This record gives sequence, structure tokens and C-alpha cells, in this order.
Amino acid sequence: MAKGDRRSKRGKIWLGTFGRRRPKTLRQKRRRLQRVA
Repeated sequence: MAKGDRRSKRGKIWLGTFGRRRPKTLRQKRRRLQRVA
């Protein structure tokens, strides 16, 4: 993420929604990639 994104509204929403769920979302993405591959 760019430093400016943190100050922007999108940055705050992004951090709020994915801040805690980051590990889970990354795992889901990896699983999806493995399934597709």
C-alpha cells in the first residue's frame, strides 16, 4: 500500500476491513489459486 492510501478514506476502510482478516483472506486466495491451477 502507498503511504497516501493510509490517509485516504479508502485506506482507512481497507485497513478496517482487511486489517484483522488479512491472514484469512491470504489463505483463501492461496486456496483459490491452488484450486484453479
